[in-house]
Amino acid sequence: MALNNTYDARLLQVQQETAVGAGAMLLLLTVLGTAIGMGPAGWLTGLAFAFATWAVLARALHRTRPRSFGPANRVTLGRATLVAGVTALVADSFQSPPPVTLLVALTAVALILDAVDGKVARRTGSSTALGARFDMEVDAFLILVLSVYVSTQLGTWVLLIGAMRYAFVAAARFLPWLNATLPPSTGRKTVAALQGVALLLAGAQILPYAATLATVVLALGSLVWSFGRDIGWLWRNREGHVTLHESTEPAATEAYSSVASVPSSLPALAASGRATSSSRL
Repeated sequence: MALNNTYDARLLQVQQETAVGAGAMLLLLTVLGTAIGMGPAGWLTGLAFAFATWAVLARALHRTRPRSFGPANRVTLGRATLVAGVTALVADSFQSPPPVTLLVALTAVALILDAVDGKVARRTGSSTALGARFDMEVDAFLILVLSVYVSTQLGTWVLLIGAMRYAFVAAARFLPWLNATLPPSTGRKTVAALQGVALLLAGAQILPYAATLATVVLALGSLVWSFGRDIGWLWRNREGHVTLHESTEPAATEAYSSVASVPSSLPALAASGRATSSSRL
């Protein structure tokens, strides 16, 4: 009974931290809404992101029952708060011109912090599968939102950058061999980092149109190459593949130094090092 009470107390404390994170998102949305007069689209989209993040994270924590939320997850939750703001601003941009400087600032901080949570996880020994998945989902959604924003400037083809990861995840539901563990790759990490940088530059509108177009085309081309190369590797090694959930070997739990080590996190941003497997899912 005492042990159960201890677990319940820990779970309650962890759940309280997620509630604080949701509150921080609501506070940021309130500040943004007051400062720029955000319309209904921005409010509804931002609130939907905040609620979905809180609900999914709370459920995952209830299932895994971690001892603590962990310092790295706190950093990731902070990034998720910034992503909520970016999401609201991008949604609002369809109704009125967005405050580009504010949008770029929130995005830049979120990208910078992506490198921080991984370092925190490694230094504190707090890397977990849940933390890795939380990290990669925040990264992937930020890239999706940025691709939506940039697509209004360059064309709908830019959406391929944000949608590619989700298309891969959907395909893996029907093709189990796509779930196999991949070897670490510096090229994959580099390509992942390029996506956020390219979309940020495009969204900032600081380069000539031709240079902006070339930057985003390069990012998309490298992403297609990265996915194609890894899918080819997975196909060639599909016989007797080992998935994340099936493997108990040390290699399957080797921490990778970037969320880009998995296609489900691609496009992710530079060197977060949160995950505990090199599988693309």
